[in-house]
Amino acid sequence: MTKKLIAFDLDDTLSISKSAMSDQMAELFGQLLDKYEVCIISGGKFEQFKIQVIDRISVPSHALLKLHLMPTCGTRYYRYDESNQDWDLQYSEDLSEQQKAKIISVLKAEEKNFDLKNEKTWGDIIEDRGSQIAYSILGQQAPPDEKYKWAEQYGDTKKAFRDKVAEQLPDLEVRLGGSTTLDITKLGIDKAYGMEKLIAELGISKDEILFMGDKLQEGGNDYPVKAMGIDAIAVERWQDTALVIETILKAA
Repeated sequence: MTKKLIAFDLDDTLSISKSAMSDQMAELFGQLLDKYEVCIISGGKFEQFKIQVIDRISVPSHALLKLHLMPTCGTRYYRYDESNQDWDLQYSEDLSEQQKAKIISVLKAEEKNFDLKNEKTWGDIIEDRGSQIAYSILGQQAPPDEKYKWAEQYGDTKKAFRDKVAEQLPDLEVRLGGSTTLDITKLGIDKAYGMEKLIAELGISKDEILFMGDKLQEGGNDYPVKAMGIDAIAVERWQDTALVIETILKAA
């Protein structure tokens, strides 16, 4: 079946972690918007989407009407409003203050039971994103190279930490996010939830969607999209995604 929507994770799929898209990716992304509906659904907050993507692409305003932004793992959804030339929030599945307090308490308690090798950190480790709590082992502003190095050495520790936190929060979603991050949202409010919302919004089927992400393994925050039966391509870095986009554009 012909695809109508191309969807992406952000970090390590469209760009280096928390970094602006390259010139090459920005150009390919703009070309893709000319032919398809495009969605970005990622653990980062909207402000990060703006830095990494929106500020990097140069397309007519009408093309932005085809861009669907779903930060914090699909717990929020933004669409472009041509009349006021800004992004409007369509919904937000915010955590309650009680849920946030419980999450933060569990994270702080469990980190004492793990040697996370995070003697040096950059910025806040725990970030309240409204509809998501993000726990970044090296801090929210850690350099990408430091995060990749840590993940390569201690990825199994991160997974064990995630499993233990999830065990303590059975009424919430706890998933592996970026290289050093856990994403925690309401139960059932994950990337699959975001995709279901988008399917209803656009009146398409899941067979008409192609998704690309770097955390498609079970427990990863991209996994719910794959599990719901959407065609998914696993990538490890933005260059892999660029090659797939080039192939899509040639076939379009």
